[in-house]
Amino acid sequence: MADVLAYNSGIFVKSYGRASLSTVAFRGTSPSHTSVSWNGLPVNSPMLGMTDFSTIPSNFVDGADLLHGSSSLADNSGALGGSVKLSTRTPDPESGLSLGYTQGVGSYSTFDEYLRVAYGGTRVSASTRIAVASSANDFHFINRDKKENVLGPDGQIVSQYNPRETNRSGAFCDFNAMQDVTVALAPRDRLAVSAWVTRSRRELPLLTTDYSSIGEFENVRHETTLRAVASWTHIAGRLRTTARGGYIFSRLDYDYTRALSPEVMSQLTRSRSRVQTLLGQASSELFSSDRRWLFTAGVAFRQHFVKSSDRSAMENDMVSAAYNVGQAELSLDASVKWQPNSRVGVSLILREDLHRDTWSPLIPALMADCALTADGSLTMHTSVSHNYHYPSLNDLYFMPGGNPSLRSEHGWSYDAGLSWAKNLSDVVALSASATWFDSRIDDWILWLPTVKGFFSPRNVKAVHAYGVEANVAASWRPASEWQLKIDSHYSFTPSVNVGEPMSPADRSVGRQLPYIPRNSASLTASLAWGQWILTYQWCHYSRRYTMSSSDVTLSGSLPSYFMSNVALERRIEKSFADMSVKAVVNNLLNEEYLSVLSRPMPGINFEIFFSITPRW
Repeated sequence: MADVLAYNSGIFVKSYGRASLSTVAFRGTSPSHTSVSWNGLPVNSPMLGMTDFSTIPSNFVDGADLLHGSSSLADNSGALGGSVKLSTRTPDPESGLSLGYTQGVGSYSTFDEYLRVAYGGTRVSASTRIAVASSANDFHFINRDKKENVLGPDGQIVSQYNPRETNRSGAFCDFNAMQDVTVALAPRDRLAVSAWVTRSRRELPLLTTDYSSIGEFENVRHETTLRAVASWTHIAGRLRTTARGGYIFSRLDYDYTRALSPEVMSQLTRSRSRVQTLLGQASSELFSSDRRWLFTAGVAFRQHFVKSSDRSAMENDMVSAAYNVGQAELSLDASVKWQPNSRVGVSLILREDLHRDTWSPLIPALMADCALTADGSLTMHTSVSHNYHYPSLNDLYFMPGGNPSLRSEHGWSYDAGLSWAKNLSDVVALSASATWFDSRIDDWILWLPTVKGFFSPRNVKAVHAYGVEANVAASWRPASEWQLKIDSHYSFTPSVNVGEPMSPADRSVGRQLPYIPRNSASLTASLAWGQWILTYQWCHYSRRYTMSSSDVTLSGSLPSYFMSNVALERRIEKSFADMSVKAVVNNLLNEEYLSVLSRPMPGINFEIFFSITPRW
């Protein structure tokens, strides 16, 4: 999903490398300010407060809605930047049995397999999905952080060069399985149950500044996660009622072992985390008799149980850092939507949260939409909201460094924009949108070094995040078998520290926040001719700074880069099955780039996919 969002949206995707942590951020905020849900179940880790999108297979997602700014308050609070709503669906009723299988083979001994078996019946519909991905991930790269000396006959250094190295400790194997079942209990009642299991083993690649030799270490992360959710929906006239219950269990293990001698290995780090979350949610929607008013009210309860420990060899194999806490969260919401006529719509959302035995102030959001033309081709939208983001459990309790006295981040957000969409003819369709946004966030949480030698989070900053988001899309069908589609996005996102200096030497005030690009863009273009489809993907991120002072130095910034992918697909229709063969070239121009400092990234690489869907 990280790759899908990078090339099909204007949000910033920050990646630590292939099959490593990938996070997304809206409108100049941080990844912890992005809320992620799947079928109504929260995906964000209560420990870290963020979501790793590299662990979400794109073929496990049937729908992905991106809610920017104030619109995210329709589902929950805390998403100061925006939210990502992922959903999966069962087949349509009476669609019968279907089967699909995809096999992928790529560079670096990469193998991808995906199987889906689905059934759509009169009362029961079900879908079973399995995805397995594995790779040695041993790509080669030029290490710009190291230099090798070239010696002359007299032993003097005559020149230097950057060595060509292999990505070390980067192998991974991910297994995902998902089951969706929908049952029509009665004409007005529906029960939906979904379960998603993840098993993952990933080696963590070493930094480009590490001089270790392979075999001198083991750096491995294991994850086992179960997400299960059941929802019941009842429709009675103008009233719709939904109840949902869910459970999440996650086991995260991390081990770092290093050789003390050729025959002696020492486990330097042994981290164990166990996370359980219980969810209960209920909501009702009521339309007025004339359908001009919609009233909504809901309540949601979440209970987290987290046990985390970290054993270090420096502590004689004793537990050196641990916390075991439970945290309850309660959220109440009410909203009203009013459509006085066919061209104007207004909505008001009010929320209030109970977090750590403290009620938040009232959280409001006011949004309005207006069709400026009679045919609805040109619309205007605007919103204003106040939002709160609560510290993660690691922010509060991580040992050492957690700060239980942290305050919630909070701020006002405003946006306004125009959207235009029109079919110019039977063969040409165009759409465009542009949105200006402005957010001022106080008590921004930042982890800072302490005199005791470790980092600790503090409420230190006031941040002004503002800018423009734009999208242009076009579709052209010059002939019956030809079609060209283009979808492009651009974001201008200054995110500036406007707080007070922490010391006379503090040079962070007035500077762009670390790892947030001011400019980002993406484009996807596809050309279809008969059974052939040619797809080109492109994305760009401007310079990102690694330090709050925005220093343009070797380690203080990451240069801008452009990334290009191309794919060619051939569809084959037979009486017994629909098939396709797809060839993909990633990093088409063999770009040398970094998304995170000292994290190697692969050059040009290739993949081939074969898919088959039998006809019954």
